[in-house]
Amino acid sequence: MKLSVDNMVFSYGSNKVLKGISFRMDEGEIVSVIGPNGSGKSTLIKCIEGILKPEVGSVYVGDKEAKQMGSRELAKIIGYVPQDCSSVFSQRVFETVLMGRRPHLTWGVRKKDVNIVEKILDYMEISHLASRYLDELSGGQRQRVIIARALAQEPKILLLDEPTSNLDIRHQLEVLEIVKKISRESKSSVLMVIHDLNLAARFSDKLIMLKDGNVLYIGNPKKILTVENINEVYEVESTLADTDYGQFILPVRPSRGDMVNF
Repeated sequence: MKLSVDNMVFSYGSNKVLKGISFRMDEGEIVSVIGPNGSGKSTLIKCIEGILKPEVGSVYVGDKEAKQMGSRELAKIIGYVPQDCSSVFSQRVFETVLMGRRPHLTWGVRKKDVNIVEKILDYMEISHLASRYLDELSGGQRQRVIIARALAQEPKILLLDEPTSNLDIRHQLEVLEIVKKISRESKSSVLMVIHDLNLAARFSDKLIMLKDGNVLYIGNPKKILTVENINEVYEVESTLADTDYGQFILPVRPSRGDMVNF
């Protein structure tokens, strides 16, 4: 399903964090939001999800404006994976994933809901963890469970806020391979915030590059991640190399003239 954001503005008090953000993404696309700390990446995701209410601007889900849709209707379309899942209270994996069925429940859990959860656990390769408690799992396993909970909603759009944060290299790759598999097989659109530019380049169809609450560049990763753009947005000198897995970015040194010498 298509997702559009039109002229989104959001402030924390007097600090304007988003300054008229607009973009469109197509069905089945993986789009990564990149940019330095404080550029508004997570705030953008939270405004789209409805956790934060923008002062100005609209979110369109397909052809409908999100604020004209009910919360249950939206929850059937948009799945959200937060940046920090440590606050999820301890319960078994099966119960956690079943929580994702809440938008579809009426009088209780049906056999259909149980079957969907079992199918998703198998799809995410965590069926063997079904009776385990979340606080007994590794970071990578827990992240799979939280993504599985979002998938239980059967969403058309997935919002992922730094899905690889606090994961080691292996689990970062595993999680992003799963995200790509979900997008390709279910035609779900994926919008994710990610810090690692090399992972963003490898797993994204399109990048949105933010700085100071503004969209500076949108487009194909290879066109967006140039030495000049990285210097402008991150104030870092870098070099690029083409590999069998796509373009690789090597940061070299800060480019600002006011560097402090230690």
